[in-house]
Amino acid sequence: MQFTDAELSKLPSRYRANLMNTLSGYKPANLVGTKSAEGINNLAIFNSALHIGSNPPLLGLLFRPLTVRRDTYENIKKTGYFTINAVSEPIYRKAHQTAAKYEREESEFDATGLTPQQLEEFPAPFVEQSPIKLGCQYQNEYPIAENGTILLLGAVKFITIDDGLIETDGTLTLDRAGIVAAAGLDGYALPKMLDRLSYARPGLQPQSLKNGT
Repeated sequence: MQFTDAELSKLPSRYRANLMNTLSGYKPANLVGTKSAEGINNLAIFNSALHIGSNPPLLGLLFRPLTVRRDTYENIKKTGYFTINAVSEPIYRKAHQTAAKYEREESEFDATGLTPQQLEEFPAPFVEQSPIKLGCQYQNEYPIAENGTILLLGAVKFITIDDGLIETDGTLTLDRAGIVAAAGLDGYALPKMLDRLSYARPGLQPQSLKNGT
């Protein structure tokens, strides 16, 4: 099956959204925790978190156009802080439920049964059940004129990782933690590490760091 851009524009909106959201492959599934100016904990699932840089450590979140209420965005802008919590297999159903349109004064933590956790006096709530948690501070944002989305950058200020998940070189064993990947708007997958390969150099075949071959 093939589509031109003209044909894509004529597809039913939900079909087109599902197609475009799965075209780029698996994405990270994360719960973003914020707190409103009134002190209400908020939690929302995102599949748009992306690595921006490691020195300084920066992560990005892509927000859809602000044509409707966006509690997560508004909370970050008002308080300056948010958390990113990896979704693991035991909590993916509850994580998915945070996408429901709850009232602003209703906490998704309470509605889904996930547990808010305050760590190191960080202003935004973490998800207690998540094995990998990051605390971020708002740094900047970049409006994308072509479709009205916003790329928001956060500086990583705090990290907590369950024991036994970090390799000696700093790599996280995400499959050991049961970290779930997002597949489109409503799909969840449990990836398995296939291999880790040596640094790529011209003229040399990469060697397996996992199997020693």
